[in-house]
Amino acid sequence: MSDASDKINELKALKAKIREMGGEKAVAKHKEQGKLTARERLDRFFDPDTFREIDIFVRHRCVNFGMDKVDIPSDGVITGHGLVNGRPVFAFAQDFTSRAGSLGEMHARKICKVMDLALKAGVPIVGFNDSGGARIQEGVDALFGYGEIFYRNSTASGVIPQLSAIMGPTAGGAVYSPAMTDWVFMVKKTSHMFITGP
Repeated sequence: MSDASDKINELKALKAKIREMGGEKAVAKHKEQGKLTARERLDRFFDPDTFREIDIFVRHRCVNFGMDKVDIPSDGVITGHGLVNGRPVFAFAQDFTSRAGSLGEMHARKICKVMDLALKAGVPIVGFNDSGGARIQEGVDALFGYGEIFYRNSTASGVIPQLSAIMGPTAGGAVYSPAMTDWVFMVKKTSHMFITGP
């Protein structure tokens, strides 16, 4: 029985560490700019105690450029579902405190998963975008991830409502997806959308 207890305690400790996002220093810097964290945004968006996180333990699998030694909690994006005014909604929130919310392979897979679930359930999907764009260390895998997201944006177009909230600086691929959604909301003075170039 103690082995099971040890494993449960290990998972609880890991979950607590992941909930700290990019760490105390990164979160403090983020808040100094007057911004909420990704988790705070979701807590305020959903009805109290209704948000259910999906894939909290997901990690990247990149080993290039020393990335095998880099831990990115929840791979920089929090995904899940809950109720908004009593109605079901799926959402993702990019965590700028964790590697600037950069999108890699697993980050994209998490977003695609909630987009697929929203489409299957026939309910809205909301994205809280706060990202530096593609995670360069992951190269083509990151770019492929954007392609998968864009495909889902086009598939869901006219079928379910897609909403984007630009919460901070977003660049490159991180702005192409919001441009394909039905509504784009920006926060005064903290939101920026950069198309970028090669």
